[in-house]
Amino acid sequence: MTLDHVPESLIVIGGNAIGLEQGQLFANLGSTVTIVEALPRIAPFEEPEISEALTTIFLDQGIEVYAGARIDKVTRDDGAVRLSFDRDGDGRELRGEMVLVATGRRPNTDGLGLDSVGVNVGTVGEVVVDEGLRSSNPRIWAAGDVTGHPQFVYVAGMHGSIVADNALDDAGRRVDYRTMPRVTFTSPAIASVGMTDEEAMERGITCECRVLSLAQVPRAIVNRDTRGVAKIVAETSTGRVLGVHLLADGAPDAILAAVYALEANFTVDQLATIWAPYLTMAEAIKLTAQSFSRDVATLSCCAT
Repeated sequence: MTLDHVPESLIVIGGNAIGLEQGQLFANLGSTVTIVEALPRIAPFEEPEISEALTTIFLDQGIEVYAGARIDKVTRDDGAVRLSFDRDGDGRELRGEMVLVATGRRPNTDGLGLDSVGVNVGTVGEVVVDEGLRSSNPRIWAAGDVTGHPQFVYVAGMHGSIVADNALDDAGRRVDYRTMPRVTFTSPAIASVGMTDEEAMERGITCECRVLSLAQVPRAIVNRDTRGVAKIVAETSTGRVLGVHLLADGAPDAILAAVYALEANFTVDQLATIWAPYLTMAEAIKLTAQSFSRDVATLSCCAT
């Protein structure tokens, strides 16, 4: 972000939040952008329907995407960057003016002398804490990215509040990530809360899902931008909502409704029948819930 000019071409290593946000930013500024991701798809920790839709959007914007790529080396030659990678056994090479490495961040604890005060650190330097954010030294607490927990500003803010209460008032508060939302500020944006379909199955939960195209959402139609999807993951036996996932313009604001729904242990039926203001993107959540039991394409514009 401190560059003195927009590079003519940019290779982004990493297809998660930072790589996607920065890659699209530079593409919008005029750079020719290529994203290289080691895992099988970009936005690899989101639902596959979201990854697929976002890939299509990026390709339509002229952003090249190479997923499932193993990078061999990066070299600089005649003022340009050359990146060699392998995908499906075929060696390839990309050439660009600059390269952005967006493969994650590590806690910066080197040199703090934590071992001398009995504070244990993990394999990447993170301060190991319990559910109340207390370290192995009972007089030392840790909050935010240094703990190796999800690296969001609002996580650090919540951590700070919990640490202050626990350290100063012995409040016994614990961190609960069950309803922590995740946001990636692409355009359209990704916003999710709760479990993915895969995570539910890994936990042995029998679930069912519904995916709704934004072409069925009035707000998206009015915006003339129906790129994106909404998905709900629900427990089959109880109908309890396990996760809500959005790719949409305005998704970061709409996801708060899903946070509250998960916090209150809503079922799909409850979510399908609760109030939802017409002509808002948040209505996509209710419509997706309704799609578990009816064809939303046959509903009138403001049917309940």
